[in-house]
Parts: sequence; C-alpha cells; structure tokens
Amino acid sequence: MTDTPHTPPTPEAPVALVTGASSGLGAATAARLAEAGWRLLLSGTDGARLEAVAARTGGRALVADLAAPGGTEQLTDRALAAHGRVDVLIANAGIGWRGPFTRMPVDVLARMVEVNLTAPLRLSRLLLPGMLERGRGRIVLVGSIAGVVGVRDEAVYSATKAALNLFAESLRYELQGSGVGVRVVLPGPVDTPFFARRGTPYQRQHPRPIAPERVADTIFKAVGSSRDEFFVPAWFRVPERLHAATPQLFRRLSSRFG
Repeated sequence: MTDTPHTPPTPEAPVALVTGASSGLGAATAARLAEAGWRLLLSGTDGARLEAVAARTGGRALVADLAAPGGTEQLTDRALAAHGRVDVLIANAGIGWRGPFTRMPVDVLARMVEVNLTAPLRLSRLLLPGMLERGRGRIVLVGSIAGVVGVRDEAVYSATKAALNLFAESLRYELQGSGVGVRVVLPGPVDTPFFARRGTPYQRQHPRPIAPERVADTIFKAVGSSRDEFFVPAWFRVPERLHAATPQLFRRLSSRFG
C-alpha cells in the first residue's frame, strides 16, 4: 500500500477504532478515514505492520490479541484512555481456515470463534454504553457473503459471519431512536493477505477478489448512511435474494457451479 496523504485531525474530529488494521482491508479503511480527517485508533497483532499503518495515517497503534483472555477489555481501556471516547467501532479483524470440517483443528476453531465473533460482541458491549450516553455512534461489523449463503469447506467461518448478521439485526431493535446505528458490510473475496494467512490460497474462478480500497470506501459510506447492510460488490444481493426465496434451487446451482 502506498503512502496516502491524510488530513490532520482536529480535536473535534470523530474517533474510530479499527480492528485488524495492520494490513489488508483494515489498513485500507484506516487510510480512507485518515483522508477524511478522523482520529484513528488502530488495533492488530503485528506490531511492526501496525506502527507502519499508524505512521501513514496519523493514527495510534494499539497492539492487541483479541482472542487472548482480557484482550478486548485491555484494548477498550487503552482506546478510551487515548481520546476519551470511541465514536465508531469498525470490527474488521478476522481469520479464516478452509477444508473439511472434520479436519479442522480444534484450537483453530476456537480462535476463529473468538476473533471473528466473540471479540466484536465484546467490543460492542464495552463501547456501546458510552455511545448511548452521548446519543450518537456507529458499530460497523465487517461480515462476508459467506455468512449469507454459506461456502463449502468454510463451515465455521461462514457460521461466525452469519452470527454477526443476526447480532446486528437483533441489536438494531434495541437501539431504535438512540442515535446509535449498527451497520454490516458484506464483501465477497477481497484481494488481501487473508487467504495466505489462512494457509489456502483463493482458488475459485468466480467471483474474482476485489480491491480492499473498494470495500474501505463502502465501510466509510456505511458510517454515515441510514442503510443497514452493504454488499460489495452490490450484485451480491442477487444470490442473497435467490437463497432467501428459493433455497433448494440456490443449493443445486451452488453445488453445480461452486
């Protein structure tokens, strides 16, 4: 990623906490927010990469392992100590694994649930009271099309992302009229190191991976929008609707064409 000029934030600028910000989509999102003059709190496990992103975007690096005991609590404490508040949580951190479910290592299963699902819920629980007290805020959950229609050999990953969707839908009912919104961004495959880190490269012919900057633009749009869900690319809503309307037909087509 090349250096991106960022607007120096003012003391009144909104504060965003971005998880998984050391590379890929999280780094691209940090760059997009920096262009708009936001104050950034950037979380990740790779300290060197995170510091590099913080230097490019004017953010503050907060190295944290969200799967470790007390990891989300420690991150929240440090984030609030830095600027006194968090206006927007962008829960982007996630890990993957591909293969038959019966071959999935139990420790990988547990860590995936912790990072992809439990950590966003914990962070939302810790930061939401402050947002409600101020009468404004956003929780942006980075989901996946895999959590809407399911993907072969990615059962646990799909399950964690699907759970985020229902968490967001349920929480919205509680937050009606509060000034705090919950948004879900649902991208397809993104051209990031995610696939290399999961140990299996992306091998499907379709859909092709999209640039992380494209998803970052959508995340930025989601923060200021009244819409609840954002598919990236937008045509992914078509298989979502087909799956909802005729699930048996969708499964037959999916099995045949992948």
